[in-house]
Amino acid sequence: MGRIVQKFGGSSVEDAESIKRVARRIARTRGEGHDVIIVISAMGDTTDELMDLALQVSPRPKSRELDMLLTTGERQSAALLAMALSDLGVEAVSYTGSQAGVLTTPTHGNARIIDITPGRVEKSLNEGKVTIVAGFQGVSQDTKDITTLGRGASDTTAVALAAALNADYCEIYSDVDGVYTADPRIAPSARQIREIGYEDMMEMAASGAKILHLRCVEYARRENVPVHVRSSFTDKQGTWVRNQDEIDRDETMEQAIITGIAHDRGEAKITVVGVPDRVGEAAAIFTAVADADVNIDMIVQNISRLSDVKTDISFTLPMSDGAKAIAAIEAIKDAVGFEELLYDDQIGKVSAVGVGMRSHPGVSATFFRALAEADVNLQMISTSEIRISVIVGADDVDAAVRASHTAFGLDAEETATVYAGTGR
Repeated sequence: MGRIVQKFGGSSVEDAESIKRVARRIARTRGEGHDVIIVISAMGDTTDELMDLALQVSPRPKSRELDMLLTTGERQSAALLAMALSDLGVEAVSYTGSQAGVLTTPTHGNARIIDITPGRVEKSLNEGKVTIVAGFQGVSQDTKDITTLGRGASDTTAVALAAALNADYCEIYSDVDGVYTADPRIAPSARQIREIGYEDMMEMAASGAKILHLRCVEYARRENVPVHVRSSFTDKQGTWVRNQDEIDRDETMEQAIITGIAHDRGEAKITVVGVPDRVGEAAAIFTAVADADVNIDMIVQNISRLSDVKTDISFTLPMSDGAKAIAAIEAIKDAVGFEELLYDDQIGKVSAVGVGMRSHPGVSATFFRALAEADVNLQMISTSEIRISVIVGADDVDAAVRASHTAFGLDAEETATVYAGTGR
């Protein structure tokens, strides 16, 4: 009938019984006559556990060998799922990312997909087999080394395969019923969103919402791949991610001002103190950071606390890149002439996201008033056309999420269900 890509996250395949349950679901889909392509994550927190093991062996493991290690988690899941399907009488075959034709850039740990040549996958589908692809991984087009696509990138693998194979849509299975207005682990009153545009979803993902990987949403928007986010533990309707225009055409749907509240605990803040107030110094700092292959998020520049003829420049970045960024900036200290470098990883980012704020005044006032009433101090503020983000202390993240969620009227009457997973 149709062609469907289904991706199952780690919490959906965390143990043998979970793998059998997923296999039964896949068998039902195959029994309905669909071509089925499965993208699978590592079991439970396997990737985190492998990373912890690597750091016990070596405090600074080589990125190439780390990729070789981390990709074993998805290969394990894929093989076990193929075994479970075979026991149900469903022919299945598992492939690594490289065997499935996922070609990437050579950057270990954060490679990007260049192209997909799914010849072996197509052949298996034509033979009537369920094809299982290990997510999160590929092979460098240049070096032929195994690469990983970054944490959470099995979503990206799934959408990329859906586009390459002309699938009808891509289903992303997790431990919740869909996309919520906030993380239900923090805000149990979070409301499930039935439909959300690519634009809103991209901002939510960029702001820390873990339900979908940012690059997955970017890829889906570019290739116009409809994405259905749903739970592997129930048969409930999930959340459809599609073009905003398609959602707007539904006149019965009320357009909310704020789509949701996202948070991110994985960022750190660097402050360059006492930067000479002259042309080119900010450029020198951020060029050094860029050359170290570090992405930055929010930036604030103020008059320095040391002198009114100097400035302090603060910016946020992924916590995992903190050491690289500090080393890169320290290397140019003499050339720039700044006084000192401060690093703070006890922070969190909280964001209000929604296309509705384009045309509604008072969103900022509501957001900041809610945070003030919750006694949450703000360290940094950043805005876009459809997003307001703040940096707060790590201990204030939960309170900030719940307060702003309530302030924007997003609370539901029923309690959201989290079926599995730690949210790690």
